[in-house]
Amino acid sequence: MLVNAANLNSLRVGFSGAFQNGLDQAPSQWQRVATEVRSTQKEQKYGWLGKMPNVREWIGPRAVQNLQQHDYAIREKPFELTIGVDKDDVETDNLGIYGPMFAEMGRSSGAHPDTLIFSLLKDGFTTECYDGQNFFDTDHPVLDEKGNETTVANTDGGSGAPWFLMDTSRALKPLILQKRKDFQFVAKDKPTDDNVFDQNEFVYGTDARMNAGFGFWQMAWGSKQSLTSANYATARAAISGMKGDGRRPLGLMPNLLVLGPSLESAGRKILNSENGAGGETNEWKGTAELLVVPWLA
Repeated sequence: MLVNAANLNSLRVGFSGAFQNGLDQAPSQWQRVATEVRSTQKEQKYGWLGKMPNVREWIGPRAVQNLQQHDYAIREKPFELTIGVDKDDVETDNLGIYGPMFAEMGRSSGAHPDTLIFSLLKDGFTTECYDGQNFFDTDHPVLDEKGNETTVANTDGGSGAPWFLMDTSRALKPLILQKRKDFQFVAKDKPTDDNVFDQNEFVYGTDARMNAGFGFWQMAWGSKQSLTSANYATARAAISGMKGDGRRPLGLMPNLLVLGPSLESAGRKILNSENGAGGETNEWKGTAELLVVPWLA
């Protein structure tokens, strides 16, 4: 291949197309458990986390529901992926391997939000959220009807493979994917570019700026106990019984069971089987949707 502007442009279009195809076809599950928030700065504060506004009977003057302030912020991280193409490969038309590589480059970029979100979810037992407690903890502080601080759990501990029951029906889901810049394809393939002149190599890359964080802990139950009907029932009761400050019911109803491949069989038995292990009617059939996540393996 003659290395000129027209051929390099054609090559760039081909590589960019393969990247975009991989990006578009990347399997993505993070939207099921996380809300995307667009950011215009490196660190976005979420001080309003901690109080869900609620309609009340209008008696007397309006009661302004000030959003409780917390010093919780998500700081973005930069991510990149770069591929080098030997100029000699271009000149000799030895390019067959690069198409799949750029498609995989796009797929990896498209799947990156999943790795961020589900890695954070898995680490929720040891990572703090807005109230200073681990996202999955046994002593989240909540005020009772007299204004006294009590504690509420959204985990029952354990030491096995983790599973999670969530209410993902609200505008803000249990996790947050904060984005400032999406992955975009960039080429450095001009003969005068330093990498071409000095290294005899065309360089193509992509980069983005994003990070993951926690939303409301009340919407998720995390467990490392065995995934049994009894433990599933405990999780459902805990989420549906969640109350905010003043013991105000939050009206949550779990609708998604999230787990890794090792627990898929147990999850399907609970949510899909007609009968329980002892032949009794399975009361939990159809009570939630199953989401099997390979990133939780």
